[in-house]
Amino acid sequence: MLKTTRKGNWMEIITPNNWAGKTIEEIFREEWEVPKKLTHQLRMEHTVFVNGNKANWTKPLENGDKVLMKLFEEMVPLITLDFFYDLQVLYEDDHVIVINKPPNMSTHPNDESDKSTLLHAAQFYVQSKGENVTIRQVHRLDKDTTGAILFAKHAVSGAILDRMLEKHEIKRTYLAIVDGHIKKKKGKIIEPIGRDRHHATRRRVSTSGQAAATHYQVIKEEKGHSYVKCWLETGRTHQIRVHLSHLGHPLLGDTLYGGKPLFKRQALHAAKLEFKHPITSETIICYAPFIDTPPIFKGIDIYNI
Repeated sequence: MLKTTRKGNWMEIITPNNWAGKTIEEIFREEWEVPKKLTHQLRMEHTVFVNGNKANWTKPLENGDKVLMKLFEEMVPLITLDFFYDLQVLYEDDHVIVINKPPNMSTHPNDESDKSTLLHAAQFYVQSKGENVTIRQVHRLDKDTTGAILFAKHAVSGAILDRMLEKHEIKRTYLAIVDGHIKKKKGKIIEPIGRDRHHATRRRVSTSGQAAATHYQVIKEEKGHSYVKCWLETGRTHQIRVHLSHLGHPLLGDTLYGGKPLFKRQALHAAKLEFKHPITSETIICYAPFIDTPPIFKGIDIYNI
């Protein structure tokens, strides 16, 4: 695991054995797979120093070299910073933060009038701690879905995580409660998802839609409904909701897709998030406790799903 130390807007790394012989260019392009445009920008802005001098990006590093990278840029006030919410933080360090998203809150603003989103609350949270950085969401959850959601604290970690998400290297495990009992207790739903031309926000299984794959496993059955664990290969809008409804078992509370209105929201919770840390390569596993009041999910241990 790579050890880093934050010093103001800079990150210090003492070159480890596995970096020795590699250039700064190779670190950014091959180790971290940072996009070419961002790598070029960092290079032109002289944001990397080695042993106190501007880095030669093509010179191999030696074991023990002191590398300084200016990763923590000053905050750009893209959103207002006046929305406080008592967030439940599941994991945090200098580079990333994972938050347990509450229900009835959008992940990000859809227009200028929306100033009470999770992004606003998370930005306020880090700013109140004295971290003058601009955070970035890596993925999103529907407004009424709860659970673990990942944010990056600087452009490099954000770019690395975006690439990991695109390559399906960030594993997200959800828990849903669906209507009825699914005949096949474990399987994979492979159906393309597209917009429903008859409804502004609804999606549907469509031959002209985007490829989508959802794994599922029934973990508990009760009278009239089932608890289902789901994990995704793709991240289409409303994917789990659409796929399970297509299977004939819509989520309870999800009236948009035919679910019974037993709850005030669809019974969907992002229970577990697993990813390789974008900078240190450490494996991070976060479990998100249920936070509904009154509770929706009962008798489930999220640490064993």
